[in-house]
Amino acid sequence: MPPLDLEFALELKVTIGPVIEMGASQTGVRRLVPITGGTFLGPRLSGVVLPGGADWQFVERDGLTLVDARYVIETADGVRIEIRNRGVRHASPEVLERLAAGERVDPEQYYFRTTPRFTPPEGKYEWLKRTVFVGVAERYPDLVVVKVFEVL
Repeated sequence: MPPLDLEFALELKVTIGPVIEMGASQTGVRRLVPITGGTFLGPRLSGVVLPGGADWQFVERDGLTLVDARYVIETADGVRIEIRNRGVRHASPEVLERLAAGERVDPEQYYFRTTPRFTPPEGKYEWLKRTVFVGVAERYPDLVVVKVFEVL
């Protein structure tokens, strides 16, 4: 079996709006985080994050957050590509409180990993749908930064 290696693919800087609480259940809380725009930059593609996407989250009682973000990026040459980025975030209760309060928290204090899937149209970006990616994410008050790596 060949070894797995990672190669930097791009960094997404996704701006977000205020969290919309959707209600609690016995096991946790569902919420929606609007995606308002942003940018991305990598060695093989760059461009903007289009407004209109959202991150549908489920926060379990112990604070584990399951993320499921769907949005569209537009490359510098005008190609629109859908992203579905699922993942998990967890931390100590104290760190989660600070994140929820909108404080800046050192990303070393929490775990936030994702698995982005790209759906490009036919053409030069088809390699994105033929590749597995992993992301390391950071949460800020109005921004999520995701460093995306190609699994080789």
